[in-house]
Amino acid sequence: MTIWFKQFTVDDLNKRSQHTLAEFLDIKFTQIGDDSLTATMPANARTKQPLGIVHGGANVVLAETIASTGANAVIDIEKYYCVGLEINANHIRPVREGLITGIARAIHLGRTTQIWLIDLYNEAGKQTCASRMTASVVTR
Repeated sequence: MTIWFKQFTVDDLNKRSQHTLAEFLDIKFTQIGDDSLTATMPANARTKQPLGIVHGGANVVLAETIASTGANAVIDIEKYYCVGLEINANHIRPVREGLITGIARAIHLGRTTQIWLIDLYNEAGKQTCASRMTASVVTR
């Protein structure tokens, strides 16, 4: 059973990111599960800090991009919209190259708030960041 309000594709999600920070950082949605969204972000000059590793803020942008997209995909966007209320991130290990993959899953889908867990992984499949985002569900 799916949690999504209506059916959509990876292409729909990537088109929604046009002309945003997600597009600037080359964040790409790659998979839609019954209860999860997956996206990637490259470790490159746009996402790295001066030490040559991915900036913690870039990790947070990836995490919030996936979770916010998920939050808005489980509601009727004709009547509501979701915005980030709080996000945190624990940076577990640095990433110097390759693609970072983020997977977001909801742990609470309430009437006025949602909570999403977002785990980020390097290309070797090792977890690099653990994040949690709380979204506020706002009436239009």
